[in-house]
Order: sequence, then structure tokens, then C-alpha cells
Amino acid sequence: MLGYAFMGDAHSRALAATRQLDGALDPRLVSISGRDEAAREEARSRLGWAEGVADWREQVADERVGLFVNGGPNSLHAEPAIAAARAGKHVLCEKPLARDAAEARATWQAAEEAEVVHMTGFNYRFVPAVRAARRIVESGELGEIVHFRARYLQSWGWDAPHSWRFDRSASGTGAIGDLGAHSIDLARYLVGEIASVSAVVRTFVPGREIDDAYVATVEFASGAIGTLEASRLATGRINHHAWEINGSKGSLAFDQERMNELLVGDARGFERVLEHGDWWPPGHIVGWGDTFTFEYLHLFGAIAGRHQVAPEGATFEDGYRCAEVCDAIVRSAASRAQQEVTYA
Repeated sequence: MLGYAFMGDAHSRALAATRQLDGALDPRLVSISGRDEAAREEARSRLGWAEGVADWREQVADERVGLFVNGGPNSLHAEPAIAAARAGKHVLCEKPLARDAAEARATWQAAEEAEVVHMTGFNYRFVPAVRAARRIVESGELGEIVHFRARYLQSWGWDAPHSWRFDRSASGTGAIGDLGAHSIDLARYLVGEIASVSAVVRTFVPGREIDDAYVATVEFASGAIGTLEASRLATGRINHHAWEINGSKGSLAFDQERMNELLVGDARGFERVLEHGDWWPPGHIVGWGDTFTFEYLHLFGAIAGRHQVAPEGATFEDGYRCAEVCDAIVRSAASRAQQEVTYA
């Protein structure tokens, strides 16, 4: 695994948990990489990795490694992921897959050409309530889908110290790629392909190179319309990720801060349905970290040949298509005009 900070914690915990939930699995944590030796060694020891290395290239060349997990900064997504795929490793890369659509497309193409299993880390696809929502949409129970709205709001950005997340060359975008990418992926997962966008993007904190917030209206290929927004300056919001789908026969609504609940609506109002997956008895809820465990269980099944990553998981193609929407949002804001989204 490349990276040992926030995502390093989440992925390492999930890898360990797969042993408990599937007795056939026993992943070996070969090595963790990162530049800061002291921080890397602390993480290696605490998270259970056998070795720590300074350069991800050592991991790509390591014959013991079958799966390369990329949890590094956005600027280190494409090159290591491409190198790992070309070395015959299966690859899980955190979102956004790359800083822009061109990088993302190259990463997707390299993984396809290498014929390795590849996954983009859109872990919210593995929230049980989200999975239930997709089943309901696919069943036709909601009728014709006419609207999707999503918002992803956090507040840490006002006085945050400078980091790679505020550097355009390192991150590509700000709230768009960091938060908006999740909403875009769920919009595609639940409703379908996005055909056009019209957006406003703003940087409010002086000295920042990237966006603090954006708002976009979207049109889906199906004819449905939608609204997307994200901000890292929404004071009082810690990790508010919510969406709603409206159809001719019913609606669905979800709030990540109440992640075991799916609201199912009809003309009389909404009913709360508890959704927590199949691992625990009814009423025993799951948490945010469990989404990574479910993600790995799905990925390992794909590596073993039991199923494909798509459509339940997000492939590098999904990561690329999300990047095209992100790029279109940036173009729309710059041009002050609606932008079509085209896909390779």
C-alpha cells in the first residue's frame, strides 16, 4: 500500500477485518510506503504491515505483491497505478482516480491492457442502504426517474493548514474531486450517465489555488435532471453526504450521517427502512469503516474470478467517467456556459 495517513488507517483496518468475515481469506500485508520514515514506521507497526519502504517503485517490483493499494495524494495516483498494472499487479486506487480525465483515461487504459483487476475507491457504493437503493431503482418500483439531488458538505476548510489538498498541481481540484466525486459516482451508480453540466465554482479563502465549493445542475442521458453541490466551508457540517431520488411512483432519500437508514417515499410521505447488510443479525448496524471491508470482500471475489468488479464496484472506467464530469464542471464554471460530457 502506498500511503499511511487517513486512508492508510481505513484500508489497513478493512484488510484485517476480511479475515474475520471470510475464513477463506488471509491477506498478507507485505509493505507500506511513504516518504516520512518516522510516520511510516509508526503506521507500519500499528497497522500490522511487515515492512516499510520509502519508494513505491520497490513495491511494484516486489514479486510477493499481488495487489497494489494506492492511498497516496492525487498527484501520485496515475503513475504508481499504471506502473503496478504493467507489472501485473491488481490495483485498487483511491478516488479521484486522477487529477483530470486525461490522466484517468491513461490509468484505465493501462489496467485494461495489462488485464489486471482494477477498482476505484468509491467506498460509498458499499453502504448497505445504497446497495438497497440501487436494487429498488433497478426493480422499477420508483417508476420514471426524474430528479437526483446530492450534497456533500464539510467545514474543515476555513482554517485548515496548507497541505497538498490545496495545491492544484498535487490535487487537481478541491471540493470537486475530494467530495463531489463521491456524489457524481453515486449519481452514475443510481441513475445513469451524466450528459451535460452547468456549474458555478468558487474559491473563498484568500491564497487558495483550488475550489472551496461548487454547485452544478446536471442532465442525465435518460432525460432526468439533477443538482450537485459540495463545500469544505459549510460551518457546522462535519461529514454531511446526502442524496435523494425522485421518480414518478416513489422516492428514495439517504443521509450518510444516518448511514443505516434508507428513506422510502410515496405520496403519503417517507418511511424509514433499516439497512445494514448481511453480516450481523437484524438491527445490528454497520459503520463507515465497514464500507472499506465490504469493498475488499468484493474486490477479492473479483480477483478470485467469482464475479466482475462492475457493476457493483467502481472500475477504473468508472473513475475515468467521473473525472470527465469533474472536468466538465470546471469548464462550465470557466466558460459560464453549459458543457456536454463526452466519454472515450
